[in-house]
Amino acid sequence: QVQLLESGGGLVQPGGSLRLSCDASGRTLNNYGVAWFRQAPGKEREFVSALRRYGGVEYYADPVKGRFTIVRDKDKGRVSLQMDSLKPEDTAVYLCAVGTPILSQIRFADGYHTWGQGTQVTVSS
Repeated sequence: QVQLLESGGGLVQPGGSLRLSCDASGRTLNNYGVAWFRQAPGKEREFVSALRRYGGVEYYADPVKGRFTIVRDKDKGRVSLQMDSLKPEDTAVYLCAVGTPILSQIRFADGYHTWGQGTQVTVSS
């Protein structure tokens, strides 16, 4: 079973940028549908963005649309999340997940079968 590892989190000021990466141990993610979710303390896990296995169609949650970009780096076999214009409300643990959800399940955690441990993103001045 694929093991996922997120990296790139950290502390950034409002308006700043971070780039998160999701890598699979010992294999490429080029043939997987990949999603990013986030979970803030005391809140439910929420969908951030997803990239389908084929076709390169991107999906974004409304709060991050226009600020975040999901990118598939085929040369490195990873999927990254470029986060710009960060806001304090973006503070959360960010997790990547893989799966083959049907279209109606793209934005739901149940659609994904394997998860990473997460990387902390803190947006604060």
